[in-house]
Amino acid sequence: MPSRRNNEGLLARVNFPLYTIQMLTNRHVLVGGGGGSSKTGVANGFEIFELSHDGSNFIAEEVTRHETGPSVVMNCASFNNSKKTWLVAGQESHCQLYNVVPRVVAVENGEVVAGANSNFKENDNSLRQRKLNEKKGNSSSNSNTEKVENIRDSNSNIKHKKLQLILKPSTSIQTDFSEPEPLQRIVRVSSNGKVMATGGLDGVIRLWKFPQFEKMYDLKAHTKEVDDIDFNINGTFVATIAKDNRAFVWNVVEGKKYKELSWVPLNGAKYLFKRLRFKIPNEKKSATQLYMLSNATSSKLPSYLQLWDVDQGIIIKSAPYKETLSAIAVSDDGKFVAVGTMFSGSIDIYIAFSLQKALHVSGAHSMFVTGLEFLPITLDGPSITSNSETAVISISVDNRICIHSIPFRHALPFWLVTLLIILSICGAFIFCSYMGI
Repeated sequence: MPSRRNNEGLLARVNFPLYTIQMLTNRHVLVGGGGGSSKTGVANGFEIFELSHDGSNFIAEEVTRHETGPSVVMNCASFNNSKKTWLVAGQESHCQLYNVVPRVVAVENGEVVAGANSNFKENDNSLRQRKLNEKKGNSSSNSNTEKVENIRDSNSNIKHKKLQLILKPSTSIQTDFSEPEPLQRIVRVSSNGKVMATGGLDGVIRLWKFPQFEKMYDLKAHTKEVDDIDFNINGTFVATIAKDNRAFVWNVVEGKKYKELSWVPLNGAKYLFKRLRFKIPNEKKSATQLYMLSNATSSKLPSYLQLWDVDQGIIIKSAPYKETLSAIAVSDDGKFVAVGTMFSGSIDIYIAFSLQKALHVSGAHSMFVTGLEFLPITLDGPSITSNSETAVISISVDNRICIHSIPFRHALPFWLVTLLIILSICGAFIFCSYMGI
C-alpha cells in the first residue's frame, strides 16, 4: 500500500470513473464508480483511502478496495454513530446496505502480513514459524542462533499497524420501479441516522426507516428523474429536486409537503435546479435555509449558487457563475460551501454566510466534477492536523481524486491592533509637535 502525495491538488488516481464520494471517518474517504455492466474491462466498486498531512501536503494511502461485480456505483451515503458505520449505495435499481467493519492490520514493507484476528505481536509465533521455514528451505545446516537473528531482522522490518475498513454486504432493497430500466439516482441518510431517502428515474421519493430498510412513505413528488435529496440538520425536513425543475421540502414525520420553492428569472430566462444542500444553522432557532444550484438553459446566461429561506420561500443571497454547475458540498461546521463545474472541471469555495468567494481552482479536473466532500471535524476519530482552515476533496470521471485547501488566515489580535493604533496616533502627534505643525 504505497502512499500517494498530492501534486498540485492530486491525491490519488483510480482505474475507474468516479461518481460518488463519502467521508466515513475524519480520516477515511470512500469513492465509488465504475465502467458499468458492459464488458469494457473497467471495474465497478469502491476504494477507501486514509488521509494524513505531512506538514506540507495531504497524503492519501489506499487501505481497502471492494469490487461490486457488474453493478456500477453511482451514488452512496454513510452514517456513523461513533459505535458503528453503515454505507448505503445505489447499484442499478437497488440500494445495497454495507456494514463497515474496522480491522487492524500489520504492514511490513508496504504489504499486509497480519490482521486483528491473528492477535499480532512483534514476536508473533506465525511470523516466527514462517521465517524458520524459509530458512530451512534455504539451508538446513544453519544454526539456531542464525535463525533467531533472522527472526529479529524480520520483526524489525514491520513498519506500523493500519486500520482497514472492510465492506460487508447486508440488506438490499429495490428503490426504483421505472420502466424499462429502473435506476436509483440518489440516496441520503438523515444526520440522526433514523431515516433514509431514495430517489430514481420514476420521480418517487421513498422514505425508509434506517438501517432496518422498512418503508415509511412514498412521496409522489416529481414527474421526472430525481437529481438530488438532502435532510436538514435534525432530520425533520427533506428537500428534493428533479429534472421537472421543481423543488420541494417535505415534513419527514408526516410525509407531507411543507413548501415548494420556485423563482421567476428576469427577462423570461429559463433555469433548471441541479443540486441542493441544507445550510448548517449557527443557532438552534435559526431559520431553515438551503443552498441550491440553478443552471441556465442558455450558455449566454450565468448559473447561480443560491441561498434560500425555506420558511418564506425566497432567495436571500445568490452568487453568479459563468458556466454550468454540477456539484455542491457544505462543511460540517457550516462555515464554507463548495461548488464544482460541468465543463472546465473547476472548484470554488465560498464563505457560507456571505457567499463571498474564498478560493478558485481553475481546471482541477479535465472533465466535469461529479462529487465534493469537505474534510470533517465532527466524525469519529481524530481530525487531520494541517495548515488549512478548510479543505474539500473533489472527484470526476477523469479517475482523479483531488484536494483543495484554504490556509489559515493569520489575523492580528485585537489588543495588538488597538495598541498599534494608539502608538500611531501618539507618533503622529509627537511628529507634528516636533515640526511645529
